[in-house]
Amino acid sequence: MNHAPVPLAQTALLAADLQNDFLHPDGAYGRAGMVSPEAAALPARLAPLADRIRAGGGWIVSTHFTLVPGRGGEPMIRPHLKALRPFLKRGDFLPGGWGHALVDALQPADLAVEKIAYSAFYQSRLEWVLAKNGITRLLVAGVVTNGGVASTVRDAHVREFDVTVIEDGCAAPTPALHAQAIAGLRPIARIATIAELIGEISG
Repeated sequence: MNHAPVPLAQTALLAADLQNDFLHPDGAYGRAGMVSPEAAALPARLAPLADRIRAGGGWIVSTHFTLVPGRGGEPMIRPHLKALRPFLKRGDFLPGGWGHALVDALQPADLAVEKIAYSAFYQSRLEWVLAKNGITRLLVAGVVTNGGVASTVRDAHVREFDVTVIEDGCAAPTPALHAQAIAGLRPIARIATIAELIGEISG
């Protein structure tokens, strides 16, 4: 793995599913009491890094978990997800809706990509938009570490992106699950903190 200084013109902060419906108290998960304190703290923690990346000419790329509306507007929810999250309903994670959007603290994103599964690369245009803009390095943050983050990082690795997982920029339902997921990603990605990356950019 490459540990050279971050080339900002080819670097993106990949904000994985840092959406209102996942994190805001009025979002789908917030209304259900499903937002962990660790997840709720992520936007404010990541904002200084996002600002440094923007100022240096890097990219902010957001991925957006999406419940695609079907006939009559009812969301097409996978059975396993419906069983895990029975509170999800019509209007949640709706494309173009408030809940679907990137949280205010990290706005604006340069590029935004809808996703329908754990990995942001699965049946999406993510790989295409990254290539079109010359982005070769991803600094990955978001939720959840053991789900969408881990799946996206593994798919980025096999596509030969230079991947760094931001350890304190991700969260899982519990700290233990977060730690296990980070340990599992160490063989395929660099693990760094927000402070370390800000230091590298500033340097």
